[in-house]
Amino acid sequence: MTKAVSQGPAEVTKSRSNYAVMLVVLLSATFIVQFDFFVVNVAAPSLSADLGASAAALELIVGGYAFAYASGMITGGRLGDLHGHRKLFVIGVIAFTITSLLCGITVTAEQLVLARLAQGLAGALMVPQVLAVITSDFPAEARGRAFAGYGMAAGLGSIAGQVLGGAMVQADLFGLGWRLIFLINVPIGIVTAIAAARVLPEKRDNPQTGLDPLGALGLSAALALLLVPLGMGHSAGWPAWTWICMALAVPVAAATLRWEQLLGRRGKSPMLDLALFRVSSFRAGLIAGVAFNMYFGSLMFTLTLLLQSGLNLSPFMAGVVFSPMGVFFSLSAMYGGKLTARFGMNSLVWGSLVTAVGLVLLAVGLNVSGPDVGLAWLLFCLALVGLGNGAVLPSLMGASLLKVQPQSAGVASGVLTTSQQFAISGGVAVIGALYFGLIGDRTGGAVHASAMQWALWINLVLVFAVIGMVLVLKRIEKETQAS
Repeated sequence: MTKAVSQGPAEVTKSRSNYAVMLVVLLSATFIVQFDFFVVNVAAPSLSADLGASAAALELIVGGYAFAYASGMITGGRLGDLHGHRKLFVIGVIAFTITSLLCGITVTAEQLVLARLAQGLAGALMVPQVLAVITSDFPAEARGRAFAGYGMAAGLGSIAGQVLGGAMVQADLFGLGWRLIFLINVPIGIVTAIAAARVLPEKRDNPQTGLDPLGALGLSAALALLLVPLGMGHSAGWPAWTWICMALAVPVAAATLRWEQLLGRRGKSPMLDLALFRVSSFRAGLIAGVAFNMYFGSLMFTLTLLLQSGLNLSPFMAGVVFSPMGVFFSLSAMYGGKLTARFGMNSLVWGSLVTAVGLVLLAVGLNVSGPDVGLAWLLFCLALVGLGNGAVLPSLMGASLLKVQPQSAGVASGVLTTSQQFAISGGVAVIGALYFGLIGDRTGGAVHASAMQWALWINLVLVFAVIGMVLVLKRIEKETQAS
């Protein structure tokens, strides 16, 4: 008869330390990918002046990264399931580092567009592995904190892109100007790749997993038919080709889903595991994540327009206004896991309500004072928004993956992150188009303040959609505990 060997305090401490190091490595990649998504917004004037980038080129520099990232995400998750999450993570980090260097040394707008496409694809290789490793390799008691860290890194990366990006461009260190926002990734990527090769777990064989190139092509085509017209439609005046492309996206997506269904029935490995959508918590979390990211992406975009074009703040000062959102997001995300552990899904409901209060107060302030709304009021409202966001986003990710099997962790992470990026792009395109439409040819702070109010009310509807899905997750949680 053998005795069970229990871990002593030293072993437990060492184990916790190992997972903490792994998490830091994983989250550094999450941060820089989100940072690079938003940082180009504040650098757009410099890119236009230095490279002669047209409005269309600027949209491709921003939107091309988003498209490549979103369209490659599920394939990246599947490759991780097939070849090992550590291997794909390291490859992705190295590729992201190289493509960031290429972005930083380009001399024409066309070169930067191509480099940004490649950078987005590199991000799609490494980011799905982050959630996959957390889901499949972290012990259950460590996952809540890890998911909270993931949400915090993603949120801070988004906000830091606005804050630090403006500071780096304005500082013009070593005469690099806008190039520094890309070159800063090089030392970070080198350190991350070396650390990941040392601390992340080895591949776990999953021989039943295979590639599905036709499914990957179909999904990428469907996303392209939606994302490209959404991103370029407004500046192009919504010509016929934009509407034709968006209409074609529907049959292409339907045909792709049909193909995935056929592969699954044949016992093969479709790129998109449709069985995931039968997992109630995954389905509800996915919808909530889409609503949240549509609101968040559009808020960051329209608020930047209000601050710079409406209130005439410099890129640096506009970035500083986002700082309270980042600080309070960090604070609430830091304790979000503990709050969820104690209060369950109620903590997400209350967090969403705090966000809603911040949005309402900001809309009321703009309605009352217009462009004369004080910076103190803006900072207060955004602090509330950040406080609520930090309590929601990290725990929402964890709830979505709660019932997902470890062997499907990579593709599930890919689906979640793809939907999030599409939601951000869709929110920017749709609510941004409404914002521009309300402004028209008019100028002045009052016009921007009025347009921002409409954007905020739409954002409020999206936040309440998040609350609705969280209530569904709460019901699922109760049913699980009862069974």
